[in-house]
Amino acid sequence: MSQCFITQTATEEILLRVTNVCAQCYSDINTGDTIHYDNQRYHYVCQKCQEEYCEKMNEQCDVVEDEAGVLFC
Repeated sequence: MSQCFITQTATEEILLRVTNVCAQCYSDINTGDTIHYDNQRYHYVCQKCQEEYCEKMNEQCDVVEDEAGVLFC
């Protein structure tokens, strides 16, 4: 899923100019944290949310659901 996310270390510049919270769970992002830029949704997410997204995404970086509404890869 490396094409789905750009992994970066949170810098003071990112925190001041873009965001200081995860776009998915709203947890705080601090300088030095590993963050992931979601190329499909155009926002930053924390490590936990990135891992959860990866479990739900297909090879084209789309979140996939079956007919029952259960998410899967």
